[in-house]
This record gives sequence, structure tokens and C-alpha cells, in this order.
Amino acid sequence: MNNRLKKQFEFILEADKEKQITRQNYLSDGSRRENDSEHAWHMALMTVLLSEYANEEIDVLKAVTMILIHDIVEIDAGDTYCYDPAARATQAEREKRAAERLYGLLPEDQCKKLRSLWEEFEECQTPEAKFARAMDNIQPLMLNSASEGKSWEEHSVRLGQILERNKRTKEGSEDLWKFAYEEFVRPNVENSRIIAEE
Repeated sequence: MNNRLKKQFEFILEADKEKQITRQNYLSDGSRRENDSEHAWHMALMTVLLSEYANEEIDVLKAVTMILIHDIVEIDAGDTYCYDPAARATQAEREKRAAERLYGLLPEDQCKKLRSLWEEFEECQTPEAKFARAMDNIQPLMLNSASEGKSWEEHSVRLGQILERNKRTKEGSEDLWKFAYEEFVRPNVENSRIIAEE
């Protein structure tokens, strides 16, 4: 029992480092960039509140768990900006190595469970993974819109990049993708915070 508990707390303490990983998105007020743990909490809250819009019935706890653990790999792999093709080219390998080390800190049964959930999220085939991925895509759109396109303008983001990034978002929720496009994307194309060319 002591050894199991030690391993669990070792992982929990290591996971605290997720608070130090800065993302490209700003908080809604534009005052500073959000960190990975804030991103995970925000998406978990979104999942609890918005799960009724999932295309298929989902196990909310499973989806929330995926969301809470999916970016832990960034402790070792770093945050990969979604519109940086060079970084994305090495992302899978970096994150796989990180998953081996980080989930490997846990007792074997929990290691297998969390690693399996992380892989399920990455494969994006189950209803829970599709919805979790939709949250992962919609939350930054919402924050970018709320912060008056701050990160979009800094990176000269084009509409085509956003559409490519979100090509599977509707698989988790058609309703939420339509809402996000109409409320967060389209107005920012019209006011030129997003470059209109696709």
C-alpha cells in the first residue's frame, strides 16, 4: 500500500508541472497567456456543461478524465502550437516518449488505464474522444475571440488553418461546431483578426 501510494503521489506531484506550461492562447481578458492546467480545467467544465450537445451519448466522467490527462505529456514534450507545422512534425514522437515516462510513474494498473485513455484521445475514434477533442478545439477559439483575436493576430492565422484544425470538430458535436464557427470564427474573419484567405 505504501509503495502504491508513493507512486500515486509522485505522479500527482509531477503533474503539478503542467501549471508551468504556457500555451499560445490568452485568457479571455487578454491579460496573459493561459497554462496547460487552466486549459484542462476549462475544458473539463465545458464538458460537464455542454455534454448534452454531443452527437452521441457520452460517458462524461470518461471524457473529463481524458481532458484532464491528455496534455500531461507536455511536461516533457512541451506545448506544440497547432499552427506550427515544423513542431507538429515531431509532436507524436515527443509525446509518445513523454507518455511512457509520465504514466510510467503510476502503479501498473493506473499506468495502463491513463495511458489507454491518452491513446484513445489521440486516436479520436470513440464518442468520448471525439467530444473531448471538440472541446480541445473549441476552447481556444472561444478564448481567441474573447481576447479580441490577440493570439490569432500575433501569428497571422488564416481561416484555412482554423478550418483545417477543426475539420473533425463536428464529429464530437455538430451543434457546438456550428455555434463556434458563427460566434467565434466568422465575426473575427469579418473584422480581419483572422486572415480571410483559405
